[in-house]
Amino acid sequence: MGRRRSNHRGDSKRFYDWVDRAAEDMIAARILMEDDRCYNVSAFHCQQAIEKALKAFILLNTGDLVDGHNLSWLCKKAIKLDDKFREWLDESAVLNKCYIETRYPTDLPFELEQADIIKAYKMAFDMFEFICHQVDEDADELEMKDEQ
Repeated sequence: MGRRRSNHRGDSKRFYDWVDRAAEDMIAARILMEDDRCYNVSAFHCQQAIEKALKAFILLNTGDLVDGHNLSWLCKKAIKLDDKFREWLDESAVLNKCYIETRYPTDLPFELEQADIIKAYKMAFDMFEFICHQVDEDADELEMKDEQ
């Protein structure tokens, strides 16, 4: 897959806007997982939170706002910038399944049980916390370099 760039001219190029929206998705996922009718929507917000958080990390470190929704692809981009992201490659593949399958009807039913959504939420929460920590560290480093 070649280099991708955002075609969305109105999308923010401020990494912290992406982190803020990712945090909103985590809140929505938590609220929606309380109603079994909303498990798919909750899972979708788990995927969205990680997508936006990964984009924030990549944007902060490269200045490029990448386009795409594939969490494995985004995680591999992050690994190129910081090898610590390698530990999240499996999780990104699992959460990746929460994008299309949770939003659109499929021929093969994609049904989530309470245990599934709890696992997806915990996975997303842990990954989100990790990404936010990396973003904070990198933002602090860049700020210190700018001050010198």
